[in-house]
Amino acid sequence: MGTENPSRPNYALRPATNPLSAPPSTTPFLSSGPVIRSEASAFRPAPPTPSQFPTPPFSSGPLVGSEAPGFRPQPSVRPSELVRPPPLTQSSYGPPTTGFQRFPTPPLPSADHMQHPRSLLSGPPVVTPPTRPQGGSVSSQASSYSQPQPPSISMGSPPQNIKTGQIISNVPPSIDRPFSPSRQNIQPISPPMGPSQATARGTFQPAFPGYVSSQPYSSAQVPSVRPAPFQSQPGGYTPPAPPATFLAQPRGYMPGPPVTTSSVPYSRDQMQLPGMAPPIPSQGLVEDFSSLSLGSVPGSFDSGLDVKALPRPLDGDVEQKSVAEMYPMNCGPRVLRLTTGGIPNSQSLASRWHLGLGAIVCPLAESPLGDEVPIVNFGTTGIIRCRRCRTYVNPYVAFTDHGRKWRCNICSLLNDVPGEYFAHVDANGRRVDLDQRPELTKGSVEFIAPAEYMVRPPMPPLYFFLIDVSISAVQSGMLEVVAQTIKSCLDNLPGSPRTQIGFLTYDSTLHFYNMKANLDDIFVPLPDDLLVNLSESRTVVEAFLDSLPSMFQENMNVESAFGPALKAAFMVMSQLGGKLIIFQNTLPSLGVGRLRLRGDDIRVYGTDKEHSLRVPEDPFYKQMAAEFTKYQVAVNVYAFSGKYTDIASLGTLAKYTGGQVYYYPCFLSAIHKDKLRHELTRDLTRETAWESVMRIRCGKGVRFTSFHGNFMLRSTDLLALPAVDCDKAYAAQLSLEETLLTTQTVYFQVALLYTSSSGERRIRVHTAAAPVVADLGEMYRLADTGAIVSLLSRLAIEKTLSNKLEDARNSVRLRIVKAFREYRNLYAVQHRLVGRMIYPESLKFLPLYGLALSKSTPLRGGYADAQLDERCEAGYTIMALPVKKLLKLLYPTLLRIDDFLVNSSAPADDFDISKRLPLTSESLDTRGVYIFDDGFRLVIWFGRSASPEIARGLLGEDFGADFSKVSLSQRDNEMSRKLMKIFQKCRESDPSYYQLCHLVRQGEQPREGYFLLSNLVEDQAGGASGYADWFMQLHRQVQQNA
Repeated sequence: MGTENPSRPNYALRPATNPLSAPPSTTPFLSSGPVIRSEASAFRPAPPTPSQFPTPPFSSGPLVGSEAPGFRPQPSVRPSELVRPPPLTQSSYGPPTTGFQRFPTPPLPSADHMQHPRSLLSGPPVVTPPTRPQGGSVSSQASSYSQPQPPSISMGSPPQNIKTGQIISNVPPSIDRPFSPSRQNIQPISPPMGPSQATARGTFQPAFPGYVSSQPYSSAQVPSVRPAPFQSQPGGYTPPAPPATFLAQPRGYMPGPPVTTSSVPYSRDQMQLPGMAPPIPSQGLVEDFSSLSLGSVPGSFDSGLDVKALPRPLDGDVEQKSVAEMYPMNCGPRVLRLTTGGIPNSQSLASRWHLGLGAIVCPLAESPLGDEVPIVNFGTTGIIRCRRCRTYVNPYVAFTDHGRKWRCNICSLLNDVPGEYFAHVDANGRRVDLDQRPELTKGSVEFIAPAEYMVRPPMPPLYFFLIDVSISAVQSGMLEVVAQTIKSCLDNLPGSPRTQIGFLTYDSTLHFYNMKANLDDIFVPLPDDLLVNLSESRTVVEAFLDSLPSMFQENMNVESAFGPALKAAFMVMSQLGGKLIIFQNTLPSLGVGRLRLRGDDIRVYGTDKEHSLRVPEDPFYKQMAAEFTKYQVAVNVYAFSGKYTDIASLGTLAKYTGGQVYYYPCFLSAIHKDKLRHELTRDLTRETAWESVMRIRCGKGVRFTSFHGNFMLRSTDLLALPAVDCDKAYAAQLSLEETLLTTQTVYFQVALLYTSSSGERRIRVHTAAAPVVADLGEMYRLADTGAIVSLLSRLAIEKTLSNKLEDARNSVRLRIVKAFREYRNLYAVQHRLVGRMIYPESLKFLPLYGLALSKSTPLRGGYADAQLDERCEAGYTIMALPVKKLLKLLYPTLLRIDDFLVNSSAPADDFDISKRLPLTSESLDTRGVYIFDDGFRLVIWFGRSASPEIARGLLGEDFGADFSKVSLSQRDNEMSRKLMKIFQKCRESDPSYYQLCHLVRQGEQPREGYFLLSNLVEDQAGGASGYADWFMQLHRQVQQNA
């Protein structure tokens, strides 16, 4: 994944159908053609009565429509009047008040209708769809533009608003972020709207060209309005003074004042966790919403979409922190991330959540320095577990009966406390030895397992290498690089002095090696001699690795007896288990498991048989994977050929054994050796959990029903993982077993039972809590975009194994459309957002990630857009990626570096790799030099008009040569040293893969298109939509039946 394939055709040579086209019932949208609304809203509600509850402010997205929504802002209320919500009635509009009742969307209400108090939820960002009047025609709103245009008006951030979704929890938040607000009386201050104000049109003013402004206010001046004071109450929340209100516009929105309401049904005094300090009154949860100043050039009829104003994840992954603040003893987000931090309290509410209810788990995620997972050894006491549900003791259990019993937080059973574990508790239920018990204060902990957790003695770390030595493997240099890398890692293999090692090579025959004797006796097929203790046979192993490249230097054999070699490796490893590392260079052609050259048939694409290309043709490999898993063998596959090698079949070995697939198409030692050396070294030396099983327990009424990733499912909820490491993650989907949840909090516990490389049997336990909510809006507010994208990616890739690529892409788009439509139904009536795109602040990047996923290698285009092996390998890789790694792959980093390189006063370590640019060709200046980093490769793009001195300083005499034949290395000048420092920063940020560097010159095709242009996900290319068009497609489909 991410290596060069010079032999592949230009990505744009073959036409591809638009994968993101709207269904037949949808009016096609042409980005280049004029589009006009046929009608304008003429709705003019009467001014509301003074007692009507004001409309809350909401986040405003890019405003691009040409029609007026047809409403006027409410007049200000006299300061002496209290603003009160109307009584709940059947006629009230707004979101349902329960989790199991759904009201149809009513027409726009008249001014006489009372608004439901639920409409006071913090409002969403809004985006009006782009429309352009046809040339020569006059729209129905033309008269509104005939008046003089006043100066552009800035839409600053509205005042902070308390979120009113119901969080139901029995665990208090941390002291520094409490969440029990008091209600306050808030006085609207909206000024009357005059005729000149009604036609004002804001202008989007980014901080600098090409970036979305991160400042809440632009430089436009706004008439000053004195805000009404907030009444402070003891223990309540006093928000900052709101900014000056902005003027109403034909397509704009004038917010009312913020309204403060309680976000939880219980005060902090009513919720107390055993073992915690007494609760104290505090301020409430507050949510900030971004806003943008929008509009078009004064005097112009063009109100098209400003692409620069669309949301982009230029700051990388943003983790959901609200739940972590409510439950500070949860395990970290590196380990467990829920798609939403609010668990629905009913099945009907869960059915309205269309983005997948589940979690992403990375059980061995690397911990930052100073925050290592504590190790607990209970000794003769034994591990403390619930006797009914087998939950491990954790920070959320409660001690009762003066410390003699503890209540399980998963099943609520009272358990006896063993005498050796007993400790007195204080008046608050807090154990006196709590500070010495990390299992009661940390969300992640590791227990030393006693003998009863072992079905056999702990296995030693075992590495068995299955190496292709056919002519292509020798001539490409693969064999030499592999032998040198293995030798360099012998000192760092985990588990010394218990580590076992063995080798088997093959072409048309199998070659066994007796590591206990000298190399004169090569063929001794006895398992006891093929697997040896590394420390005892170190000299023989090193001699073998030194002689391996020359041993087959004259080999002219082109055949591959891979299937028989695989069975032989299984016979050798079945006694102990371990890790089988395969180096495959050609299509298996002899014996059992031989594969035919299926090829990539263009006639199959778009038919019902398309998916058959992406699934194993021979069941032999899945059967072997099941046998390997049964005997605790994990398989990692390294594939090297530029020709078809059927990764779909070979990758099955890794998929069902918890392994990994690495792909180096058209491998050449001179180009790819650094990447292979780094990734093989990490594979051999990273800490590994052997012979593992993983189970996720959760509270009453919910359970995990499906799992997605590289593993074998041993029972309904037990994942068999022969080997696990920090670079692998797994997805799980959650479902509600009961119609209505009666608990206020749901607890999750991930338990990984494994053997460490040192020979200890251990259990790593991660515990987390999440609130149960009765409001769909709260589920959206607590949504985690990274976890959602990670789950949707796995579901889409699995769909490609039984459906067409287009169906998989449509499934992603349809989920986003349904989710945004459901969200729109919560707010559209209250805010009268006719013709606007609204979306939750927590999911503002979801449309872009959805587009990027549809354009990713496993899903994009068709026959012409990716080679079959490349597509299959990318799918296997994404199925195992942690969240942050996946998001970077979908929306890579683009950095401009030429100014930094030529600046002689800038220190070499001073470059900030977080200054990312939007992934569009408009970000590329022909005078600049840029770095593109997706976590798997680095691409250096030289603009056509870039300074020749930069290319000469970085490449020396090769600056004018063919870039496909030039390798970048450090040279003796400051410019080159700066570039190498940038590379080092990029690679150190995520060492799981090695980013191989590729050089690209502007206009050099097909190289530029393959490495860069096809990966600028915001651009329209290869028949796929650009970001603006994709956004419009989503909006049109959200409006249908909304």
